[in-house]
Amino acid sequence: MHPEALRADVTGQDPQVLLDDLRAWAKTLGFSQIGVADVDLRAAEPGLLAWLAAGFHGSMDYMAAHGLKRARPAELVPGTVRVITARMDYLPTTAPEGWQAIEFDRLARPGAAAVSMYARGRDYHKVLRQRLQRLADRLRERIGPFGHRVFTDSAPVLEVELAQRSGIGWRGQHTLLLSREAGSTFFLGEIYVDLALPLTEPVQPHCGSCRACIDVCPTQAIVAAQRLDARRCISYLTIEHDGPIPLELRAAMGNRIYGCDDCQLVCPWNKFAQRAALPDFDVREQLADPMLLELWRWSEAEFLRHTEGSAIRRIGHERWQRNLAVALGNAWRDRGDEAFAQALAHARDAATPLVREHIDWALAQRERPSATARAAGPARPAA
Repeated sequence: MHPEALRADVTGQDPQVLLDDLRAWAKTLGFSQIGVADVDLRAAEPGLLAWLAAGFHGSMDYMAAHGLKRARPAELVPGTVRVITARMDYLPTTAPEGWQAIEFDRLARPGAAAVSMYARGRDYHKVLRQRLQRLADRLRERIGPFGHRVFTDSAPVLEVELAQRSGIGWRGQHTLLLSREAGSTFFLGEIYVDLALPLTEPVQPHCGSCRACIDVCPTQAIVAAQRLDARRCISYLTIEHDGPIPLELRAAMGNRIYGCDDCQLVCPWNKFAQRAALPDFDVREQLADPMLLELWRWSEAEFLRHTEGSAIRRIGHERWQRNLAVALGNAWRDRGDEAFAQALAHARDAATPLVREHIDWALAQRERPSATARAAGPARPAA
C-alpha cells in the first residue's frame, strides 16, 4: 500500500451498508465478528515501551526491534486509515459441555500430555490469512482496487489493542481479549486498509475484581492485572523460547508440552465460548488424548508427518523433545512409573545437548522431595 493509493472515501458506496456487507461476507468465510478500528494508538505507546523496558518480552527480540511501529499502523503500512479486525472461534466442535473440567483433569492424569487447545487442529496462521485475503478480494470486487494488507499474528501489530478498540471484546486480566458472547477461545486477524470505513464502538470491560486467571497461573507469569511477564509464561517457554527451560520453572510446567490454557480454563467468561465454524480446527487423532510416552517415541520424521500443517511444527523436533523431557521428569517424580525413567534413559545418548540437559534433569527428579509446584495438583475453578 502506498500513500498515493489512499482512498479516504468509499465513493459511490454507503459506508454503513458496505460495513454490513463486509460482516455478511466474513460470516460465510467462517469469521464470527468484524470490527473497524482507527489507527491512532498513541495512548498504547507508554504501556508498550514500559513492557519492553522491563524485559517482559524475553528472547523475542523482534518485539524490541519493531519498537513503536506496532502502535503506528500507518507507519507499518503507509496509507492505512482503518484496520478491519476479525474474530474466528476455534473451540473444537467435539468439545463437550464441561470441557474446562476435562482439560483440568488432563493436567492431573498420570502420563497424559497437555497440548493447548488452539494447536490441536490446523495452523491458524494459514487458515486466517487465506480467509482474510478472500474477504479483501470480495471487498475489491465491490468497490474496485484499494490498498490493503492482511495480518494474522505475523507482523508488528497490536492485535488485542486494535480488536479492543473496534469492539471485538476487552482486554482481560490475563491480557487476552475477552468477549461476553465468546469468552476468549478465538483467533484474531486484521486487514489494514486505506478506506475510511465507519468505526465500530468499543465495549466496556467486565472482569471487575476477578483475579482467577492471575491466581491459577502455574508460574505466576501474570504479574499484575493486564501485565504478563512472558519469560515466566509456559506458552512462551514451550513455543517461543529456544534455549533451556529455566530450572526454577520446570516443575511448575507439569505435563504442559505445547502452550498452556490454565488462564482460559478458569475464566468464568469461557462458559460462553463458541464452537468453531470451520472443520480446520477439529482435533487431530494423534492429539485427541495424547500420552507422554507415545509422543516421546516419535522420531523426527514422525514428528514432521504428524504435525504437517499444524502450528506445532514450527518449534521443531528438538524443542518438542525438550518440552516432553520436562513433562516426563515431572511425571517420573510424581508418579514413580519406571517406564518414564527407562524411556528417558534410552534416548539420552542420541539426544542433542539441549535435550540431554533436560533428560538429565528429568532423571534426577525421583530423588527430589515431592513437595513441588505440582504436588497439590492443578488449580480448579470454583464450583
